[in-house]
Amino acid sequence: MKLEFTLNHKTMLLEDLADDLLLLDLLREVLGLTGTKRGCDTGSCGACSVLVDGKLTRACRTPAAKVAGCHVITIEGLRAPDGSPNDMQRAFVEFGAVQCGFCMPGMIIAAEALLLKNPTPSREEIRKAIMGNLCRCTGYQQIVDAIEVTAQRRAAIQKGG
Repeated sequence: MKLEFTLNHKTMLLEDLADDLLLLDLLREVLGLTGTKRGCDTGSCGACSVLVDGKLTRACRTPAAKVAGCHVITIEGLRAPDGSPNDMQRAFVEFGAVQCGFCMPGMIIAAEALLLKNPTPSREEIRKAIMGNLCRCTGYQQIVDAIEVTAQRRAAIQKGG
């Protein structure tokens, strides 16, 4: 299979890929982007979450061929303009929302998907948006706090303050 798509703002043209290749395996095994995690392999845990054309997508259940012509963003593609962690990633650290770290790439991707769709979510909307991402360490409160503060800070920037 031949596949052309945009990955983390860079055009990719790949050839000689297996027709049944999953997006998760393309990212991790072919391209070496290990931030997207293999968790349950059923799409239930959210560890493999990526953005495909701005929509939250489970890479473990998505055939690589489905991203032809699409824009894919992984955790490696989320960064501040200077290349450092973006505001969401910094908030996760600031609020102690990162412990073992295994779920964090998928959780941050889910948070970014939410803010793309709804830049000023309520706490209930945040909880609902991350419901498909399992975390065994934090208890979710710090994660919700980090997402809420990121949304508030981004809204303040939009308003010019």
